[in-house]
Amino acid sequence: LDGVTRERFLRDIYPRRKPVVLTGMELGPCTTKWTVDYLSQAEGSKEVKIHVSTVPQMDFLSKNFVYRTLPFDVFVRRAAEVNHQEYFLSEDEKYYLRSVGEDARKDIADIRKQFPVLAKDVQIPEYFEKEQFFSSVFRISSAGLQLWTHYDVMDNFLIQVTGKKRVVLYSPRDAPYLYLSGTKSEVLDVDNPDMEKYPLFVKAKRYQCFLEAGDVLFIPALWFHNVISKEFGVALNVFWKHLPAESYDKTDTYGNKDPMAASRAIQILDRALKTLEELPEEYRDFYARRMVLRIQEKAYRNDYG
Repeated sequence: LDGVTRERFLRDIYPRRKPVVLTGMELGPCTTKWTVDYLSQAEGSKEVKIHVSTVPQMDFLSKNFVYRTLPFDVFVRRAAEVNHQEYFLSEDEKYYLRSVGEDARKDIADIRKQFPVLAKDVQIPEYFEKEQFFSSVFRISSAGLQLWTHYDVMDNFLIQVTGKKRVVLYSPRDAPYLYLSGTKSEVLDVDNPDMEKYPLFVKAKRYQCFLEAGDVLFIPALWFHNVISKEFGVALNVFWKHLPAESYDKTDTYGNKDPMAASRAIQILDRALKTLEELPEEYRDFYARRMVLRIQEKAYRNDYG
């Protein structure tokens, strides 16, 4: 959708809770200014912690990447090249920066604090109230890098400043087919999934979009997304609180810890399942099925289109 105003976004798009690509947004000078040369001199040689991987598809299960530290200017130049003179693992290794707070365990990512010079070049679409703001995550990816499918618990704008990305999305209601491990899907290759290992994955409805420089993708909370950087590129994610502030886990600095009530409910369910183990298998099966029905009756939505 081109040139969507805040009013139109809040009236027509936001309540539908579906992903939308917004084009023609006023993002400030960053879209033309952020060349490799400018980026590397703007923030100088301050150290950044990055992911380094020998293969494009990053795997959170086998942890096929390592963390390394580089001066920001060196990192930007390396991420922009395909083959490296200097490298950690291999001469065609991929790089990924996901900015974090000063103390990643306690502080959120905020471009204004971590990259103040660059922050001045960006006009973030403020389509939410100031107090709802949670974080602004600065990201730089090598060409070809693919991030695993995951969901976040907050609404988010993925602002593609430079470069191109392909984003594949799945609705929250398709969670049963995504083989979840926490907030992440175990199906890493969404284009050629292992159907023996993940037979239900075919049932998940795939949505796909291609982001050009200057595009903004609205990703509602709980929507799964899988991102490939088609080119070296810079992006900024802005997360904001869709629920009342007290709903969220206070220790969450990444925006991916389940809301407090959801965490409590899962703990209670785990206790209920432990209690069922006191019964013989035939009874356990019978009462488990009744519990599933009860959950469906009480908690499932019936208005999903």
